[in-house]
Amino acid sequence: QVQLVESGGGVVQAGDSLRLSCAASGRTFSNQAMGWFRQAPGKEREFVGGIRWKDSNAIYADSVKGRFTISRDNAKNTAYLQMNSLKPDDTAVYYCAFDRSVLFVPARVSAYDYWGQGTQVTVSS
Repeated sequence: QVQLVESGGGVVQAGDSLRLSCAASGRTFSNQAMGWFRQAPGKEREFVGGIRWKDSNAIYADSVKGRFTISRDNAKNTAYLQMNSLKPDDTAVYYCAFDRSVLFVPARVSAYDYWGQGTQVTVSS
C-alpha cells in the first residue's frame, strides 16, 4: 500500500511560479514512477508529466513543456512539480499518482495504482 500526500497549491498571478510536492509513504518499488495530472472544472483529467524513479527520466505534456519541471528526492520518496510562467489556463486541481512498475512513464490515468488527494492551483490574470 502506498499513500500520497500533496502540498503546495495556492492562488498566484499569471507569470508567477509555484512548486507542488507529493510525498509517498509505504512501500517503494525499484521501477516506480510518479505522474502529475490536472483537472479543470468540466474537463477530463489530463496528464501533465511524470518521472521514472530509477533514473529521473521525465516526460511532459506539450502544454507545459519548457515551463514545468518534475524532480524527485529519493531519500524522501517525494516528487516535485515546479511550475514557472504560470498561465490562467493552468488553473486546475493537480493530482500526483504512483505507478508501482513501469518501463516508461505512462500518460493514461488508468495506468496508475495510487492517487493523491489533489491540490488546487489557481492562476489569476
